[in-house]
Amino acid sequence: MTYMQATKAMLAVDITDNQAIGTHGAHYIAETASTSSIKLLMHYNAGALATTGYGMALGIACTLNELNVLSHMYFTKTRPYNQGVHLMAVELLEEHIPSMHMCNLAVSALLQSDLGIQAIVVGADRVAANGDTANKIGTYQLAITAHHHNRLFIVAAPSTSINLDMPSGKQIEIEQRDPSEILVQSGFTQSLVATGSLEPASVQVAPVETRAWNPSFDVTPAALISAIITEKGVITKQPNSSKFDLKAALS
Repeated sequence: MTYMQATKAMLAVDITDNQAIGTHGAHYIAETASTSSIKLLMHYNAGALATTGYGMALGIACTLNELNVLSHMYFTKTRPYNQGVHLMAVELLEEHIPSMHMCNLAVSALLQSDLGIQAIVVGADRVAANGDTANKIGTYQLAITAHHHNRLFIVAAPSTSINLDMPSGKQIEIEQRDPSEILVQSGFTQSLVATGSLEPASVQVAPVETRAWNPSFDVTPAALISAIITEKGVITKQPNSSKFDLKAALS
């Protein structure tokens, strides 16, 4: 097998796995929800631009949309790189999914005011054997507010993201990013966008002497996660358990 053939084979498997995650997740939410008009909230970007062709977390929304049961989707800005508004916005427009952008810090207020939101769905960079999940910074606080407001908090990830040799999230190393990422804002000036020019510009938003703490990811405890969706199916915790038994689920 040539490198190109191997690459195409990997691509086909990845798309199939992503579609399976979308199907499993969509049916889990649809069966759990008390309505046929589902609203979701997503953080970061786990769509086709981040994976291949279909997406994982976003794949769930796409499948619900295909089933005509997704009425609306909210998505966060996802600071500091704004992947939500830069990437997720493009994909939602392409998929013709009714959606609305929002600041990360407005999520709790939204869950309090819109009782029709059934679930928060996120992707994962790494999942430990007990279900502790590392994902883009800001995920942990979303899990806390989902738990407080009695909403589903769902992790969508391929089984390859699960490290069964890692007992818990305590072993996940969190990268500390360059402080300038949160002290400087980047984007395109409105006047240039209107003319079709996409020349980026950066703006200093804090005194240059300002120090900053800028972790790339956080770890959400398994106790706050309702379900982990992989290409193999839906994984939930045993009753009265705060942890997942992923070794048993994937064996």
